[in-house]
Amino acid sequence: MSPRLFGAACVALSATAFGSMAIFARYAYAGGAEVIAVLFLRFGIAALLMTAFMLVMRRRWPRGRNLVLLLAMGGVLYVGQSMSFFSALNHASAGLVALLLYLHPFIVTVLGALFLGQPLGFGRVVAVLAALLGTALTLGGGLAGEAAGVMLGVAAALIYSVYILVGSRVLAQEDPLAAATVVMIGAAAVFAALVLSKQPAFPASVSAWTAIFAIAVICTVVAMLGLFVGIRNLGGADASTLSTLEPVVTIALAAFFLNEPFSLLQIVGGAIILGAVVWLTRAGARGTAQADVLPSTVAGSTTRSSVE
Repeated sequence: MSPRLFGAACVALSATAFGSMAIFARYAYAGGAEVIAVLFLRFGIAALLMTAFMLVMRRRWPRGRNLVLLLAMGGVLYVGQSMSFFSALNHASAGLVALLLYLHPFIVTVLGALFLGQPLGFGRVVAVLAALLGTALTLGGGLAGEAAGVMLGVAAALIYSVYILVGSRVLAQEDPLAAATVVMIGAAAVFAALVLSKQPAFPASVSAWTAIFAIAVICTVVAMLGLFVGIRNLGGADASTLSTLEPVVTIALAAFFLNEPFSLLQIVGGAIILGAVVWLTRAGARGTAQADVLPSTVAGSTTRSSVE
């Protein structure tokens, strides 16, 4: 399997893990847990598990500038994105907030081209716009909200876009596991301070604690590692576009486990997203295959044009 296909598989796994978080969160909230407590436990448990693995396996920790950037990714960007997203839900519908968050593939693609010199080809732009259209259809109606909700939703997308772009730079030099561990530690430290100041309610039932551990292990450890491996192998723009599989997974799981209905438009939206994901993955795979057989001076341009 080529590195690009492996990266795409990791992003798909990450999107599946992230997409299941809404289901587990329902059980955590039903068990009495409040948002701040859930986020603290999510990142705290994940940080402990990943730190223990790092120590047992004697993996190399990031140092210097990269260490500071990763701590900022967790303690500033990830926390800022989470707080903006959950605050937006107080001023706008869940569908609108989620759709605004999924502006991030387009933002990442544009910012990457403007500031990082990443290629911005016609095919990549079409794939991003198709994924955005599919996301809008998948999330369905109820796109209503106040101006404050819209601004907070856009802020969440912008912060997450910066998070992905910074991560793509750092991951060119750092191991994904080590990088993800430091990000978790940074986020956990900030949410620990919020817990001390706000004293939110913690889970009060076995089912709620089970859901919390599932969020920490599946929706954080597995999801974050998959995303970081994907960013390292694909780049920020393509990894973020492939991550639009997440709402498809959420709706499918909600229909299966929570008996929530879904519409024909949502099926069409999911199909559009899957089409964009498959095209983007196959285009990159063709570029990789051509790069393996062509001279290096030609292979670089061929790989770029095939994905574009």
